Amino acid sequence: MTRRRERGARPVGTRRAAREFVFRALFEAQRGDQSLRAAFTRAEGAMREGDDTFPALSDDALSFAHELMEGLLAHQDEIDGTLQRTIRGWSFEQMAQTDLNILRLATLEMMFRPEPHPPVIESAVRIARKFGGEDSGRFVNGVLAGLSRSLGTAAATQEAE
Repeated sequence: MTRRRERGARPVGTRRAAREFVFRALFEAQRGDQSLRAAFTRAEGAMREGDDTFPALSDDALSFAHELMEGLLAHQDEIDGTLQRTIRGWSFEQMAQTDLNILRLATLEMMFRPEPHPPVIESAVRIARKFGGEDSGRFVNGVLAGLSRSLGTAAATQEAE
């Protein structure tokens, strides 16, 4: 029992944990009608004080989470524009906020970070299954797979020019 508790207290160093941390801060910001930066700072403070609502992140994971948060703030209009062009038959108002926020986070990485798309998509689908509705995983997977194909096509077209 003690070992389990000790293991749980160790900082989590995975990128998925960092993505989930930012997703939760984004969700909290929207629900609490506050800025993402304010929600992130509050969540980081709670994490550092040992509040188990947010798992403790390693320094590397927290740094990655900061990069994601700053990327969301810097590129929100581009991300939302890309998603509006990618998602057919749904407006942002019709979509579950959890799904939309997961898509925003993954789209940021797929458009503005060097990570390969498959692990980003897999992580997004796992977060969707954990926090979203019954069909969230399939929906997020379908949207991101289509986005990955279109980004791949766009990159190939730019290289050919």
